[in-house]
Amino acid sequence: MELEVRHLRALCAIADTGSLHRAARQLGVSQPSLSTQLRRIEQELGGPLFLRSHTGCRPTPLGRLVLSRARPLMSDLHLLVTEARAAATGGTELRIGATASKALAGWLRRLRARGHNPSLHMNVSPNALLHMVAAGRLDVAFVHEVEGCPLRVPAELRLRVLVEREPQCVSLPADHPAAVKQEVDVADLAGDRWMIDPTVDGEWDAVLRMFRDAGVSPHLLHGDYHTADVLVATGEVVTVCQPTRTPRPDMAVRRLRGDPLGVRLIAAARTETDLDGVYPALEEAYGEVARQAPAYREWRHPDRPASDGPRRPPSPALP
Repeated sequence: MELEVRHLRALCAIADTGSLHRAARQLGVSQPSLSTQLRRIEQELGGPLFLRSHTGCRPTPLGRLVLSRARPLMSDLHLLVTEARAAATGGTELRIGATASKALAGWLRRLRARGHNPSLHMNVSPNALLHMVAAGRLDVAFVHEVEGCPLRVPAELRLRVLVEREPQCVSLPADHPAAVKQEVDVADLAGDRWMIDPTVDGEWDAVLRMFRDAGVSPHLLHGDYHTADVLVATGEVVTVCQPTRTPRPDMAVRRLRGDPLGVRLIAAARTETDLDGVYPALEEAYGEVARQAPAYREWRHPDRPASDGPRRPPSPALP
């Protein structure tokens, strides 16, 4: 067996995400397939590259040596492809990474209006995106940091905080008994099935901490949030969601009383200049979706009647 680019990409993905499961999802392969590939790579190189435990994967000394050589190679290869594509299209690509956000469409639209040529790389792992920026595989990343679960931010990155603490909401069926309230107690949902995505950095631990603090132990299901949306609409589960989420006829979005879950929204790049070029458009785009979301408006203006209609909230960067 000879090492190929796909093998190096797999090793970097495992190291960046800290998990075979998350790495497999990022690479678009099954976890058993990635595990088999890793065993073959380790056999070829003569030793284990990662220590596996219930908390994830971390590189061995041999793994760190291999990664120290693999990362520059992957970065150079990605830069080669990016420059070649830019030369072919006559423009410079702005490589953006992001976790899920309603603001992305408006951000990309504003960047194009400002003369940029943005491409988008989505990932559920903020840590993986930050490491991609540090390695030169992305120009900027827009990520969230779950409260109580700090991100592993590479020292060379520059950060700009869009929202210091944004409370997370709950998405539940529109006919759920708790949906008649503007704020829902966690205890009101103790008898429901909750679907949580364990591949989102910090999310699982934060939700478990919320349940412990509330003294409840509901039934938990693993699943991505696209699947959760479908199951919420059919009354099967409830799930956490962002306050910018727009409710639907079959789905209600409600604040959790006491705001027990929070995230910090961050833009990251290698230089302040890189941030200056993209941050104003991000701030505008986020303000736009915030004004359209009832739960976000209620959080910003808790004393204003819900029927009062939209009103521009303070800048998302200044909660």
